[in-house]
Amino acid sequence: MRKKKTLTAAALLAAAAFTLSACGTGGGSGSGNPVAVVSAEPGSAKVGTVLDQPFAKPDLVLTDTHGKTYDLRAQTKDKPTLVYFGYTHCPDVCPLTMNNLAVAKKEMEKDKGLTQAQKDSLRIVFVTTDPERDTSAALGKWLQGIDPEIVGLTGKFSTVQAAARSLGISIEPPRKDKDGKIISTHGTQVIAFSPKTNGGYVLYGQNATVDDYTKDLPKIIKGENP
Repeated sequence: MRKKKTLTAAALLAAAAFTLSACGTGGGSGSGNPVAVVSAEPGSAKVGTVLDQPFAKPDLVLTDTHGKTYDLRAQTKDKPTLVYFGYTHCPDVCPLTMNNLAVAKKEMEKDKGLTQAQKDSLRIVFVTTDPERDTSAALGKWLQGIDPEIVGLTGKFSTVQAAARSLGISIEPPRKDKDGKIISTHGTQVIAFSPKTNGGYVLYGQNATVDDYTKDLPKIIKGENP
């Protein structure tokens, strides 16, 4: 059994600046190579970190892939929820993370220890850090190829940034580098919220695999420590 590391929310906030991923794409189709730089403080990206002081779920109201208002707190209340901040033009970390979650979700369907209602209660939420390009339609098209049941949210960058910061996740506005590549720097953590307390009590770093999520999801769905 893997040993889970326990951290306080304060310690996580202090380490957030060390768990950023800088992702970029060329300014035009087929131009330039992707830029991906990941730096992490040793031991800061452990798999399945259980927080002794869970984060409060952000009071976040954005727009979903259908162009409708989505209130994160209201619509995920008492439901096991995984939240990730990223963007559709990311060349590596974001699509890998979302695909890992989607595959783990499918594997979870085979778990005979869960009722169908419990399986159906899982919510996976992708919040864009690049709302200017990630419109509702763009998010919907991108998520369709991963898992159409994943909730995609977009809105004002300042609103997204504030919500991420409340979870110890740092994101910066997309910018162009000297070569014209668009760079977006964002935290790569996945936060799991309990259906019992609605608190964000488990954090996953970018090294989490499909197997990690597959093993942990049944417990997260029940509000237990993985």
